[in-house]
Amino acid sequence: MPASVHSEEAHENDQSMMDAEAEEPINPILLDEKRIIVLPGSSDTAASFQFDGEGHTMGNALRYAIMKNPAVEFCGYTIPHPSDAKMHVRIQTNDTTTALEALEKGFNDLMDLCDVVTEKFTRARDQFKEDSVNRMEG
Repeated sequence: MPASVHSEEAHENDQSMMDAEAEEPINPILLDEKRIIVLPGSSDTAASFQFDGEGHTMGNALRYAIMKNPAVEFCGYTIPHPSDAKMHVRIQTNDTTTALEALEKGFNDLMDLCDVVTEKFTRARDQFKEDSVNRMEG
């Protein structure tokens, strides 16, 4: 096949893909359906989860939030290998909740904590700006 024919077909394919993308915005959640998976050997009260694309930042914060739950007996995370962008979280609970429920509660608690930090930071920043203006005027 001549190069000019191949490049025209490639251009047409690229253009049709761009047209399709322009019509429908890409939803990263739908593209990454298996970002969190339950690892084999898990039960209702003791489960290991694998998170793709996460590291120590999410692992340590999530472990902290999950351990605040009194129904959780153990929560820890590992990075199996530094060159792999994967994180494993192990959760063990008592019989009053499941590991999956503890994970969901941990995410919700972590989001609430982030909201509080954002609110306090914004309030302090705004107060600092106001004080700076007052110092310059006075």
